[in-house]
Amino acid sequence: MIETAAIAYKAEVVRKAIHACSLSIPAIYFFISRELALAILAPLTLFSIALDLARHYHKPTSELFYKGFKWMLRTHELDETAKRFNGATNVLIAATLCVFIFPKMIFITAFTILIVSDSLAALVGRRWGKVKFFTKSIEGSAAFFISAVAVVIFASTLHYTRTEHGIGADGYNVWIGIAGAALGTIVEALPWRIDDNLSIPFSVGALMWLLYIVI
Repeated sequence: MIETAAIAYKAEVVRKAIHACSLSIPAIYFFISRELALAILAPLTLFSIALDLARHYHKPTSELFYKGFKWMLRTHELDETAKRFNGATNVLIAATLCVFIFPKMIFITAFTILIVSDSLAALVGRRWGKVKFFTKSIEGSAAFFISAVAVVIFASTLHYTRTEHGIGADGYNVWIGIAGAALGTIVEALPWRIDDNLSIPFSVGALMWLLYIVI
């Protein structure tokens, strides 16, 4: 393993299992409008932000929150000096902003890569990672890229079941999706201070959107 883990592997598995529940966001959004998606996501995001702020600044909330969830929080999420949001809040922030910014199928691709590929990279890297790749491992990053390509292929299949997404003159371009997957792999491995839940979907989505515009 390349890095010293901040939480136990079992806690990591539980954390990623909860993280996987976020797949409901792109799954539901595929069938509804942007306006309805934002009407659902915005209140949830505001509630999560308020809860995160309360755990930092309201002692009774803090005590209750940490009693239930401290065992699965990372070191930077527990830092009372930095007072950073937890992963769930960042996921909701990313979902809300990315739904607002990106075309539907770009969002679905980028956000699904975040949930699926980031989770697999963490689990594979922590268990089998040996060869260093930036701050992560080749093994974990390979899991990220391979699963991200699988997401792109699946998203291309979804796209052609509906004709309303309009992300490019020729429809969904798998090679553009793979370029996004490659960038996401690098972003996940780099020593960013920005949370992966924000950096991955924004970088993947932005690159895909840019390539659809210029190609």
